[in-house]
Amino acid sequence: MKFLLAAIHAKYIHTGIAVYSLRSYAGEELRAHTETAEYTINQQREDILADLYRRKPDAVGFSCYIWNISVVKKLVREFHKLRPEAPIWLGGPEVSYEYQGIFEELPEVTGIMTGEGEETFRELLQAYMEEEKEGGDWRGKLRKLQPVIPGIVTARGSFGIRKPLPMDELPFYYEELEEVEKEQAGHKIIYYESGRGCPFRCSYCLSSIEKQVRLRSVDLVKRELQYFLDKKVKQVKFIDRTFNCDKEHALSIWRFLLKNDNSVTNFHFEIAAELLGEEELELFSEMRAGLIQLEIGVQTTNPETLRAIHRPADLNRLKMTVMSVRKFRNIHQHLDLIAGLPYEDIQSFRKSFNDVYRMGADQLQLGFLKLLKGSEMYDRAEEYGIVCQSEPPYEVLYTKWLSYEEVQELKKVEKMLELFYNSGQFTHTLPVLQKFFEDPYGMFLSLANFYEERGFFINAPARSYRYEAVLEFVKILSEHHGYSERTCRETEGLFRELLTFDLYLREKAKSRPAFAKDIRGYYQEISAFYKKEEKSPDLLSEYTQRGCDSRQMMRMTHVDVFGYPVWDETWIEEAMPEGLQEGAKNFVLFDYETREPLNHGASYTVLRREEEP
Repeated sequence: MKFLLAAIHAKYIHTGIAVYSLRSYAGEELRAHTETAEYTINQQREDILADLYRRKPDAVGFSCYIWNISVVKKLVREFHKLRPEAPIWLGGPEVSYEYQGIFEELPEVTGIMTGEGEETFRELLQAYMEEEKEGGDWRGKLRKLQPVIPGIVTARGSFGIRKPLPMDELPFYYEELEEVEKEQAGHKIIYYESGRGCPFRCSYCLSSIEKQVRLRSVDLVKRELQYFLDKKVKQVKFIDRTFNCDKEHALSIWRFLLKNDNSVTNFHFEIAAELLGEEELELFSEMRAGLIQLEIGVQTTNPETLRAIHRPADLNRLKMTVMSVRKFRNIHQHLDLIAGLPYEDIQSFRKSFNDVYRMGADQLQLGFLKLLKGSEMYDRAEEYGIVCQSEPPYEVLYTKWLSYEEVQELKKVEKMLELFYNSGQFTHTLPVLQKFFEDPYGMFLSLANFYEERGFFINAPARSYRYEAVLEFVKILSEHHGYSERTCRETEGLFRELLTFDLYLREKAKSRPAFAKDIRGYYQEISAFYKKEEKSPDLLSEYTQRGCDSRQMMRMTHVDVFGYPVWDETWIEEAMPEGLQEGAKNFVLFDYETREPLNHGASYTVLRREEEP
């Protein structure tokens, strides 16, 4: 027989860690009777269905999550029509709770594997194989074997809870070279877990259900990470819920990565920043830029909300830690907020947003509460007045503290945050733009209102037009602040330079953007710089070594002229839109061959500074 394990991802770059683990744990003999298939929710349902049928499985299992359950339900119904004799199994967090409703909605489903599925799947597969060897109708007689397989649920009820496995018993499912090569060829993310469970009991999270943290032995983790290092995979994403919950475990792995860095691989960790100490920070300071990146769930800075969700946090320590890591300039930090939590109204969330934004992380994700089946928050939704969508992802519509209109306001702010902050396109422009406003939230809300008035939420402008939109926005702000005509021109000139610097920092534009200042009067000096580099290479020696002449170097790099030191972070912090005077011209070289490892911006060099502006 052949058992097909199907994973349906939210994006192509994701990988089927669940089906990989199930198949590997089954063992070599049983693994020969299994197959994996990976799809995405963006594929046509008919194409996925056709591929499932083409594979002709004797039984099929779907891994179910909030992002794919709607697709899975449709596939279950249609696949059963095509292969009514093939058992259909489900597993994963979206079907492990309130499963009776699943059987009522999907009578085509044979059973559900709840909780950790590795051992349950192996015993189920063994049961199928034993029935097949005996020559019986294994599809029908399997019902007699189910009571001896904990973790299985059918329409008749549950047959016992499966105990969690020791982490070292889980196989390393990337041992087969072809799997890693496949991920690399497709630029997919390699997922890895060194532990399961979480020490926190956050009421909105399913990880709070497991009352213990289980860790894989450090020596085993090191051997497996060395495999990725040897293969020079692009990124390894640890899926441990709180990687640094065990200080020595985390330190041992981080020391190993520092010592064995291959200058290519990036490792992603989800951590609790307030648990980091001086020892970890000192270690971080020594790391190559881009060796690791950190995801930190702050969620809120409202003390009452933190207590309600069982998320104790030393916010001052968290803030100091994030800002300390930021000063190293070698580690990408991603901070998370959740809107819709208990006791958080719009003003409270605005404060949380401003608090976290000012920590200066590389990215800030504004997420919205999702009521997950099995979580405490799901059980207490009525008490908190939380109303969510009926369909996945069960996102909050409104709460006792936050109206639907206010949720929509946050949605607009979230879109602006993604476009203008998380995109990394406006790293020098935003700090100056913020000075028009009382707080960061006010800036993004004002941008959102501007976008809405222009109809940009419906007809989204091209990425390149965002720079034009910001300049138009600045002009409106200058007039609103009652600036004189001269100050309006100076402010506009400043932002033209900020936007020009940010644009060329990201890309070598094919044509000069309309908002950029005219620098044709400096073309002779710029041309002279490239001719000098061709004859006596200094800054562009790598190009001359490849045989590039001055014209080729000019096409591959860029030199621009600025009257303000828009690259200087200290100057940007002190600069005010009002009362600035343009100073001496400064030439800046942008080199796209050598990019910054964290933000992927071009490296740049100030060629001449005649005097301070």
